[in-house]
This record gives sequence, structure tokens and C-alpha cells, in this order.
Amino acid sequence: MSHAQILVVEDETRLATVLCEYLQQAGFDTHHLAEGNTVAAYVREHLPALVLLDLMLPGRDGLDVCRDIRAISQVPIIMLTARVEEIDRLLGLELGADDYICKPYSPREVVARVRAVLRRVKATDSRSSESAAAKQLEQNAAFALDEATLRVRAHGREVELTRVEFQLLQVLHHHPGRIYSRAQLMDLIYADRRIVSDRTIDSHVKKLRRKLLPLLSGEDVVQSVYGVGYRFEQSVKI
Repeated sequence: MSHAQILVVEDETRLATVLCEYLQQAGFDTHHLAEGNTVAAYVREHLPALVLLDLMLPGRDGLDVCRDIRAISQVPIIMLTARVEEIDRLLGLELGADDYICKPYSPREVVARVRAVLRRVKATDSRSSESAAAKQLEQNAAFALDEATLRVRAHGREVELTRVEFQLLQVLHHHPGRIYSRAQLMDLIYADRRIVSDRTIDSHVKKLRRKLLPLLSGEDVVQSVYGVGYRFEQSVKI
């Protein structure tokens, strides 16, 4: 079973060894680099789960290394710093770091912060995936109603309905295949129980059909049942 790899970029060998040992005991794989020039290339090739990046490095400063990484990857980065004056810049996310830890620090604290950042990133990725999936589902749906805007969407297109047209479609769409008489539709659509004629319902249906036909490539989803009323039927399953 593979474990998440943590890249430790630290020029103090003793400190790096201790960090790697604690991370390994916590179940992580580790790799250590002692200078900054090769970090971006390593990240590009090996895709670590997280980078622990010391601010003071030989070869290339940690600030520049962080910028290099962000130019190619969104891998989580925790900055390790003894330079208090840089904390405001780190907190301001100028560099795109996900967290920072001040030296001196406890290796146990580092492990805890690594776990916290990875949990946060995983949760964010999960929400993003769910949101993308939901958006894709909505885009691909053969038919979608949006009550807030009184719009109907289908196959990447949409049309705006009147309030009465939307309510009429919503009633029919809620129970596909069920036949509603004109009287039932009048009762469900007009909550104020106003007096309207059968022809009023027929007129709304006619206008509704005219608006929906272009969205559904000519398919008539609001069907008439002779002598009874109307129903919603769609050949493409939603």
C-alpha cells in the first residue's frame, strides 16, 4: 500500500532527519532535499502530496522556490521559517503557501500540521469534485427547472417562462405520465381560486409548448390526452 509522500526541503541535515523520522512513524513516505535549485523539478516529476519548505536555503531562497512550485503545481506547501518579519507575507498568501510553522518547533507539531493541511486539501478537492459533478449533471440533464429564475434548461440552452407557465410545467413535470384534468390544473396553479376557463389553461399550454420545442429539438413533452387533460412525457430519461 503506497503512502503519501512528503517532500522535506531543509538544509540542516540533523533537523531534516528528525522530521523525516517523525513523518515516517506517522505513516508517510519522505524525501529530503537540502537546497532549493532542484525542488521544482522534483515536484514536477514525483508529485509529492505536500512540501515542507524551509525559508532559508542554499542555492535558491525558499520564497523563490515557493514561487517556482506555484508556477507548475498546486501541491500544498508548509513554510518553515525563523524569520519573523516574513510571517505577514506568508499569512497574506503572497506566495501561495498553505501554512507556516515558526522555528524552533516540535516535530510532533509539524506532523499534526501536515495532517491538518492534507485533510483540508482533501475536503476542498472533494467539494470541488462534487460541485463539478453536479454542474456537469445539470448541463447534461435533458430537462431542468430553476424556480428561482423561472427558467427551463435543456441541452445547454434555456428559456424564461411566465410564473403561470412555470407553475403549469412544474406540476406536470413533478409526476411524469400522470394525467391532469384542466380543472385540476386550475386548482393547482391558481392558489387564489380565481375563475378561469378551460381555454385559459389551453392557452397557457400552447404558449408553453411553443417555448419548449426549440430546447428539446422539437419534442413535445407537454402532451394532450384527448377529452381528459394534459401530461408530461419525455422520451429521453432525465
